[in-house]
Amino acid sequence: MDLALVWFVLIAVLWTGYLVLEGFDFGVGMLLGVLPRADGTGRKDTERRLLINTIGPVWDGNEVWLITAAGATFAAFPEWYATLFSGFYLPLLAILVALIVRAVAFEYRGKIDDAAWTRRADLAIQFGSWVPAFLWGLTFANLVRGVPLDAGHQYAGTLADLFSPFAVAGAVVVTLLCLLHGAIFVSLKTDGDIRARARRLAAGLAWAALPVAGGWAVWAQLAYSVTWTWAVVGVAAAGLAGVVVTTGRSREGRAFGLSALVLVAYVVLVFGSMYPDVLPGAGGGESLTIAEAASTPYTLGILTVVAAILTPLVIAYQAWTYWVFRRRLSVRDIPPPIGLTWQRIKDAAF
Repeated sequence: MDLALVWFVLIAVLWTGYLVLEGFDFGVGMLLGVLPRADGTGRKDTERRLLINTIGPVWDGNEVWLITAAGATFAAFPEWYATLFSGFYLPLLAILVALIVRAVAFEYRGKIDDAAWTRRADLAIQFGSWVPAFLWGLTFANLVRGVPLDAGHQYAGTLADLFSPFAVAGAVVVTLLCLLHGAIFVSLKTDGDIRARARRLAAGLAWAALPVAGGWAVWAQLAYSVTWTWAVVGVAAAGLAGVVVTTGRSREGRAFGLSALVLVAYVVLVFGSMYPDVLPGAGGGESLTIAEAASTPYTLGILTVVAAILTPLVIAYQAWTYWVFRRRLSVRDIPPPIGLTWQRIKDAAF
């Protein structure tokens, strides 16, 4: 049980890393349709490329946290993995499809210099950012609320059961937090007019997130959580208030840190509400506990040794990557498009 609890906490840490890092990736993708402005000289496309370049060196590395979290769940809690991925099959499949679409759009957007091509790629990136953020929020809210399980710990509900008012509100909260996180990241990583626009947008989103996220957190706390997580709700509220203040003072670095703190508090609230279960039963029904879902002590022991060796190396490498690409970018750093035109592709083919 001790190692099982350790791995429950470690999986929470992995999800924290994913939401903090992939969260601003999602936010930047959402902002492709919001921040860039057209002026008749191609500036809108340049600014979109600027936004993509802010996350270009890191977005695929950030997704490793998702793969690791899923793999750790499979190895440490196989019954949790089986029940979760069967009961949430359609939302998780939609997330996977959206992430694939986004990855393809990132890789192929600049391959062809054509307005229609880039417009479709931008729409694909936006689709692959909005959908996962919303559905991850839906999934985590259901983990807080609980889901109907039968005596064999199999999901006994329907797809409609996953879209309760509480779960949909939780999905809106995560989407809004990712959008805020992305706006702050853009203001931190860019310079010039787009930086000012991103900072103003971040300040407005922070004001909106205070009542929306705060109301959902209080709802979760009163209906499904435990006493000690009130402190977590307070930390999240203080973090959002701090984002309002720091964005107003052009302290993007501090605002980004506070925004990350809010996402950390969110994960702590989710996992704290679930404990001692990995899948609470809806309405006090059958639940899947940490002990019931855990692998054997031998398996958990091997996993612990491997994680102790590899995790620091992965974190150090990713930190080094962020340090190398720490410089701010501006529209002056974006070169003219170099992709092939459709005519050149036809000439090469025929």
